Amino acid sequence: MDIILLGPPGAGKGTQAQRLVEHHGMRQLSTGDMLRETRKADTDLGRKVADIMDSGGLVSDEIVSAMIDAKLSDMGPEVGAIFDGYPRTAAQADQLDEILARHGRKLDHVIELEVDEDALVERITGRFTCANCGEGYHDVFKQPKQEGVCDKCGSTEFKRRPDDNEETVRTRMQEYRGKTAPILPGYEARDIVTRVDGMASIEDVTQAIDAILAG
Repeated sequence: MDIILLGPPGAGKGTQAQRLVEHHGMRQLSTGDMLRETRKADTDLGRKVADIMDSGGLVSDEIVSAMIDAKLSDMGPEVGAIFDGYPRTAAQADQLDEILARHGRKLDHVIELEVDEDALVERITGRFTCANCGEGYHDVFKQPKQEGVCDKCGSTEFKRRPDDNEETVRTRMQEYRGKTAPILPGYEARDIVTRVDGMASIEDVTQAIDAILAG
């Protein structure tokens, strides 16, 4: 089963994708992760990606498609794919259909995690992580059991992402709406779009997604 997970940054796509990997043996295909992985590889494509990223340019649709094509070639037909961060445009959506068809696959579901913008701002601006092991925390929703000490590794060093601020979050929301709006009508016409309340608890969101996949 191949699915697209949609939602603005902070909606919980990464968390839910990881649960799908653990519970269903699916493979998460995140464009950000693939770009970093490709960049490190000593290949023609890797060097091309490194040059583009180092110059501050945008990686072309063709390069992203080539990376996804290569990933699907490495996966057996029994392994489902979770597309995270792709497609972002109508052109990429068309390319993804073509790539999947070449591999004898098709999209089964497009799942959008819907969020409330003000609540998302609170969720993201309160995030911080352990500087040592990366365990995630939140000012309101998940404080360390012992103040100032990581539950997982005992470190007392924490950090926040500099872009986890209100202005950046609202800009990301605006960009998400602008980029995602064009791709949804085509999928809605195929009756494969389902929306889930991304502001619900992690467990509730997982159960809602599981119900969609079981549907």
